[in-house]
Amino acid sequence: MQTLVTGVSGYVGAALVPRLVRDGHSVRGFARSAERVRAAGVELDELVLGDATTGEGLERALDGVEVAYYLIHSMEGAPGAFVDIERRQAEAFARTAADAGVRRIVYLGGLVPHDGSISRHLASRLAVEQALLDAVPESVALRASLVVGARSRSFVFLVRLLERLPVLALPAWSTNRTQPIDGRDVLEFLAAGAALSARHAGRAWDVGGPDAMSYADMLRRIADVMMIDRPAVSLGFNLTPVASVVAAAVAGEDPGLIEPLMESLEHDLLPRDDGAAAAFGVRLHRFEPAVERALRDMEVQVR
Repeated sequence: MQTLVTGVSGYVGAALVPRLVRDGHSVRGFARSAERVRAAGVELDELVLGDATTGEGLERALDGVEVAYYLIHSMEGAPGAFVDIERRQAEAFARTAADAGVRRIVYLGGLVPHDGSISRHLASRLAVEQALLDAVPESVALRASLVVGARSRSFVFLVRLLERLPVLALPAWSTNRTQPIDGRDVLEFLAAGAALSARHAGRAWDVGGPDAMSYADMLRRIADVMMIDRPAVSLGFNLTPVASVVAAAVAGEDPGLIEPLMESLEHDLLPRDDGAAAAFGVRLHRFEPAVERALRDMEVQVR
């Protein structure tokens, strides 16, 4: 099967390519920079250079493709600008995919709160999801919370905070709950999405790990695996704009990425049901083993 992987130099895209090749797919990549793809160590049958925002290269990239993986995110830069950029990128990709006769688009987005209170980050993910599902009806959207992996920027961000802060100042949202998922399981869901039966397609699936926990508990459990002690102080209030700037500086991250992510934590982010694992045939890893694996991989990367 001819597949296309966008965002191929990113964490998920780079890891997905060898998984698809193992399954016998012919894999074409789409990226803005060949240098970044080489730096990520990705080996492809073909690489098309282009820009999802302008539409450059999309027709060539999608020509003859049966299944396209849409793994493009644009959260950094001017505050709030990513919302319009992501919408335009998704609409251009969706139109071109439909015109090219693509059978299915597989998209990785984010879990949404049950109470309907949606941050701009998650609202943008939903808008992208809807554009793709509307254009190619047999598409599949996966909604995940924090992905545990050595190249997952959200996970690495938490590890860096734990390494560099002697005391954790926890905002009020730290009592909210989520279900982080092992990066290996995300890859299995994505790979299975290409071959998913038509009766399971055309919709969004919530995917989460088997362990539900508060964000404060998640930090404590990561610290336990790292074998470090980090006392925590509960603030009882949220100061997301200020906290995101401080946390980004401590962790060496871009505040343009961290602030919208923190906004999304002000509500529980839990799967609506647990049917995805059975439908996709994925056996989920528990949280501590996922963290152990990710930390080992991080150590290998810095050697």
